[in-house]
Amino acid sequence: MTSQITVERSPGAPADPVRRRFVQGSAGLVLGMYLAPLGAARAAQAAKGADFRPNAFVRIGTDGIVTIYAKHLEMGQGAYTGLATLLAEELDADWESVRVEGAPANTELYKNFALDMQGTGGSTAMSNSYEQMRRAGATARAMLVAAAAERWRVPAGEITVAKGIVSHASSGRRAGFGELAQAAARQSVPAQVRLKSPGEFGLIGKPVLRRADGADKVRARALFTQDVQLPGMLVAVPAHPPRFGATVRRVDASKALAVPGVRAVVQFEGSATRFAGVAVLADHTWAARKGRDALAVEWDESGAYRESSDGILARYREIAARPGLAATSKGDAQAAFASAARIIEADFEFPYLAHASMEPLNCVVRLGDGQCEIWNGEQFQTPDQRSVADYLRIPPERVTIHQLYAGGSFGRRASSTADYVLEAVAIARAARAQGIRAPIKMAWMREDDMRGGYYRPMFLHRARVGLDAKGRITAWQVRIVGQSIVESSPFAPVAVKNGVDITSVEGLSDLSYGVPNLQVELHTVRDVAVPVLWFRSVGHTHTAFTAETLVDEAAVAAGQDPVAYRRALLKGRPRHLAALELATQRAGWGKPLAPGLDGSRRGRGVAVHESFHSVAAQVVEVTVAADGSLKVDRVVCAIDCGIAINPDVVRAQMEGGIGFALSAALHGAITLKDGVVEQSNFHDYRVIRINEMPRVEVHIVPSQAKPTGVGEPGVPPLAPALANAIFNAVGVRVRSLPIRTPLAGVRA
Repeated sequence: MTSQITVERSPGAPADPVRRRFVQGSAGLVLGMYLAPLGAARAAQAAKGADFRPNAFVRIGTDGIVTIYAKHLEMGQGAYTGLATLLAEELDADWESVRVEGAPANTELYKNFALDMQGTGGSTAMSNSYEQMRRAGATARAMLVAAAAERWRVPAGEITVAKGIVSHASSGRRAGFGELAQAAARQSVPAQVRLKSPGEFGLIGKPVLRRADGADKVRARALFTQDVQLPGMLVAVPAHPPRFGATVRRVDASKALAVPGVRAVVQFEGSATRFAGVAVLADHTWAARKGRDALAVEWDESGAYRESSDGILARYREIAARPGLAATSKGDAQAAFASAARIIEADFEFPYLAHASMEPLNCVVRLGDGQCEIWNGEQFQTPDQRSVADYLRIPPERVTIHQLYAGGSFGRRASSTADYVLEAVAIARAARAQGIRAPIKMAWMREDDMRGGYYRPMFLHRARVGLDAKGRITAWQVRIVGQSIVESSPFAPVAVKNGVDITSVEGLSDLSYGVPNLQVELHTVRDVAVPVLWFRSVGHTHTAFTAETLVDEAAVAAGQDPVAYRRALLKGRPRHLAALELATQRAGWGKPLAPGLDGSRRGRGVAVHESFHSVAAQVVEVTVAADGSLKVDRVVCAIDCGIAINPDVVRAQMEGGIGFALSAALHGAITLKDGVVEQSNFHDYRVIRINEMPRVEVHIVPSQAKPTGVGEPGVPPLAPALANAIFNAVGVRVRSLPIRTPLAGVRA
């Protein structure tokens, strides 16, 4: 069973998305919020029985329902719950009366202050909204209190609010939010509001709080793009070229048009950042797919990219022999290497990775005269809105975007080029040119999603670590070779410094360990035409692996315990030490593991890494069988993310991040042969099965600091902790991912 949204509109009426026009009139930014009309306008609104809408983030109905508008995408990470918790905390709302809806595309109202645009990414949802949403709630609360004080003719200071009820103790008067909504709408917006101290929190930090999106999802009421059904809508399934950069030479659509339910075949244009291809339009998805598969397309591959993964990696090895651009240069690494008692040298190899979210890419488009309406699991509202407006040559405000749920993303929907959204618009425009004015739902199949590019880049690290006679690290050098994610994007002015893409080197260029001589260099490769994009935890997906396995190897070379060795290197890093101590204590570090059976060997490994302003430490336990097969038994994680707004969501994010990272560590690799992506679905691009998921324990470092990232920091430590555990078990160092099993060199 699936939910559906049906949008009806009279002919010629302007696009009017569901619930988007909840603020009108003249207004300005006050306390980080866009305020609703004041004075006579609000009084008129109240007289009509309108709901109470004090700002762009909350609406209180006369029925007492509190609707919170989330500027961030909910893609399973718990953003709706966190944002609602912040506002409801200061509003003193009854959590059972709280509902959440995705906010429309409006950069002025819903900007992500960390990204300087409307969008979700970089684990910034809670950190950039922490005070904004609380002030929105506190403002609404103050206006409700003012309305009650006026009605009851009592001082506002004598009124209390709890769980959606406004009370005056001495007179015994009580009123629900709904009863006061109209009167509150007539109140002036306070210039200043008081925010609670952490000791006053009743919702923030509480261990068990119903997820805001949970009930809708389990009851099939949650709206994803696939659930949208517009009158007369057609489904489009595209045919993409087998190689990046190829275009359509000619199409024979006769067999496709013969499929029952197929209505049309359209050719759509591409660009340097998106496919050109052919789309089959049909009454439903199955017919569109059958029609797409029946197409006979001849591709022009004269400009196509034809290199193989092995060839790319071979070139990277050659490039790594030359000095790169300096990302970090501290001390004199070369002099330190010259006097080192021991030098550890290693190459680390990391493949392309697909995002592989459970929901393949999709998008619904309705074109009108001089306007465009989009339904999407929308992660980057501002770039998408602007890109579509530029493509259609219309003002951005004529592009309406409805934010729906997304079934995962891991960065794939955060495209600064709006690649798949523009593809949907291009298909709709091509259909319109053929006289087809129906709304279009573009749906990628899993194979399209897997082969659609925009991967985590392939990287090679060439590393050296110098140790003195006592085993202390005196020099550290890493040369990184790979493609840039941001170099040609709008983020380049802030993310590329002196030719260095900071997302390629983060986690090494700002190494947390106290190394006196540190040199990190970068070679950005620009002649590889494989599209690349953000990936969950971005550069930390590979830099953490190099950093934490090298530190572990240095500890072994020094004859020291890996945890004690890290402690010495982390002096002056209290958050790292706290996470490391909590994880290792709860894991029982230093206590012997239960012995393996039937010739198997067991091992334990550790890693600690900072990303997105949070620190995560993980201890991994493994069993390696006599035949070299591997089983991950247990992962203990400690996270310092500032104040945990929703502890249960934090734990879920750590658990999900560990599973995500384990999939990449054990199985993840996109490979090309003669420019063609070899993987197509989950049979050859595996994610972990339930039997591969280890027991996971998550512990949160107590903190009253402002919240930091949660969605991504759980990913980076897993792979190096796993690799270190493997070494601890069988003495085999892992230098490339994914981990190939059976492990080489392991025999009974």
